[in-house]
Amino acid sequence: MDWLAKRTRRLGAAVVTVCCAVPLAGCGLLGSNITITAPSVMSINSGAVERDTMPQRYTCADPRAANPPLTWAGAPRGTKSIALVFDDADAPITPYVYWIVFNIGPATSALVEGQLPPGARLAHNSAGSVDYDAPCPGSIIHGYRFTVYALNTVLNLPNGAPLEATWRAIAAATIGRGRLPVNATS
Repeated sequence: MDWLAKRTRRLGAAVVTVCCAVPLAGCGLLGSNITITAPSVMSINSGAVERDTMPQRYTCADPRAANPPLTWAGAPRGTKSIALVFDDADAPITPYVYWIVFNIGPATSALVEGQLPPGARLAHNSAGSVDYDAPCPGSIIHGYRFTVYALNTVLNLPNGAPLEATWRAIAAATIGRGRLPVNATS
């Protein structure tokens, strides 16, 4: 038992060392060659959202539900494409993704309700479909979020790309980000 206690203490010390070293390395204190750059802050809005609430016509309460109109600004210099993700902020299993749009041209700053700009692609969502999956929040107010990402590349993924592969590619290429939290009921 004594060897187990020693081994546990050593493992604990190693974990503490790594947990302290990683943040310090990002600050440049341990290695001047390591630089962590936070994404630029962007703004995202929707004329359809009133008082932080998404109308029911964008939820499963409406059988013809489509994505709401969205606008964004503040993409940083070097943006090669834009991506949008609509996910569930309150899901017990996160993230539950309702919609991923990527390879939106960098000069585009808005999406029209129910339409995608030319060249934009869709990835699979958590339901396994390749489209806007209207959320079904029920009668209790539920939180969601639209997030816009400025990317330093055009993603080399096909229309209908797998959710996880698209999510990772977006995360790896993000240089700017903005978030619009919304509430909904159906």
